[in-house]
Parts: sequence; C-alpha cells; structure tokens
Amino acid sequence: MNHPEIIKLQKFLQRTFNNKNIDVRPRAKLNDSVEVFIGEESIGLIHVDDEDGDKSYMFSMSILDIDLDDIE
Repeated sequence: MNHPEIIKLQKFLQRTFNNKNIDVRPRAKLNDSVEVFIGEESIGLIHVDDEDGDKSYMFSMSILDIDLDDIE
C-alpha cells in the first residue's frame, strides 16, 4: 500500500471509531497489509484485496481470552 492509501485508511478508521489516536503504519518488508495501532498498542492488521479489479480492505483484530478477564 502506498502512503496516500494508508492515510485514507487511517482517517476512515479515526472517523468511524471516533478516535484520533488510531494510527495506521506500514509493515516492514510487506506491502499487502498495514498495522493498526491505538497509541503504542497494536490492535490489528488491514489486508488489501485487489483481485478482479475490485479493491477492498479487510480489518482483522485478534482478541485474546486473557484480554476479556477484566470485562464483566
């Protein structure tokens, strides 16, 4: 993904989740995905699907069971 595309994704996520602390960063040596952060914590990945001329993005967020221990 190129820089303008990354900025668009970041602005979309910031607006959608009403959180200016969301930061989308390129991944080292990989250009088919970017990493999503809130502050310094990585919360997921966005992969681009550019097959068949229809570009789309898939956001994946893993949630560990230990992360849910503090939730009631």
